[in-house]
Amino acid sequence: MRVHVIIAALFWSGLVDSRKVRGISSSYKRFYRERKSFLCIDGSKMIPFEQVNDDYCDCADGSDEPGTSACPRGRFYCTNLGFRPHYIPSSRVNDGICDCCDASDEYNSHARCQNTCWNLGQRERAYVEGQMRTLDEGLRLKQQLIEEGVLLWREKQAQLRELQQVAEDLQVKLEEHRWKKNEADRRKEQALKASEAEDGALRHQNVSATSIFQLLDSNRDGSISVNEIKAKVVLIHDEQRVLSEDEALRKWKSLDL
Repeated sequence: MRVHVIIAALFWSGLVDSRKVRGISSSYKRFYRERKSFLCIDGSKMIPFEQVNDDYCDCADGSDEPGTSACPRGRFYCTNLGFRPHYIPSSRVNDGICDCCDASDEYNSHARCQNTCWNLGQRERAYVEGQMRTLDEGLRLKQQLIEEGVLLWREKQAQLRELQQVAEDLQVKLEEHRWKKNEADRRKEQALKASEAEDGALRHQNVSATSIFQLLDSNRDGSISVNEIKAKVVLIHDEQRVLSEDEALRKWKSLDL
């Protein structure tokens, strides 16, 4: 008999304990330890611990009724083992609608809620894994693009160096071409000046020859005879004498008219 009483007491204490810690996250359980009195979490009021989760709102912040819908500002914590835990308004507790995937919010209603947390968690984990794979693929592609960009940059740098070398070579050739052109212009100018000087000498020679011709052509018939040469040209060697006909002809030819 005493054994049955002990078992019933343990069972009832388990129910009381589960009733009092229902709707509480593990980080808040330190505020709900079994003791004589309970201090509202906002510090506004001290109440007997028996009034916690008694379906009557004593604390203004609703902290004394985490597992019931008594307080309008209360929050119920869904543990949702296997999925994401979250809070729901306490007004949704035992309202016949399953808000927590572990069905913990409908512990005292006629709603037949199934624990779907594992399936939801599995789908979410698959989604997250897919997102991670996508992210990994994106990172891989990004790294590939970076490497290709580096290779392209190096290739462009090599091409730039080649173009710079070509430009320098062309600059050298241009300077050589300019020097050759200036040298050719200088030589051309010298040749032109020499030609002008030669033309001037020829014109002077022509003028001299014309003057001699006019001097010798005493009868102005446009020709010079041997007699006209003999009459005008006299050579002085050892003595003054008149040219012979042969000497006059040789002298005439030496004038190169």
